[in-house]
Amino acid sequence: QVQLVESGGASVQAGGSLKLSCVVSRFGVGSHCMGWFRRSPGKGRDGLQERDGVALISYDGSTAYVNSVKGRFTIAKNNADNTLFLQMNSLKSEDSGIYYCAARDEPYCAGWEQPRYPYWGQGTQVTVSS
Repeated sequence: QVQLVESGGASVQAGGSLKLSCVVSRFGVGSHCMGWFRRSPGKGRDGLQERDGVALISYDGSTAYVNSVKGRFTIAKNNADNTLFLQMNSLKSEDSGIYYCAARDEPYCAGWEQPRYPYWGQGTQVTVSS
């Protein structure tokens, strides 16, 4: 079945940088919408609705970002390696959380609604201390 495996999460100081990776199996990163979502601390139970969209990338490379990360985060992908990335710069304490890689069956990312993304990774923890 489809597998998404994230890595790269760590504890960093505010102002620092991290690069998250998501290796995808049995699903084409180059032909589908991919995204990064975040579950912030204190959100309670781990349901899809508690995961907020951070960045999306469509099959053609077009991107979308939540306002709070624009200019600091960059989503990218390597189609040949079937890997998704999230470069995070100028990190703030409010960026802390569990970051999930997600995928949907359509080529274009038409929205942030979590139920439209049937494939999820297990998450990687990012902690930013001020």
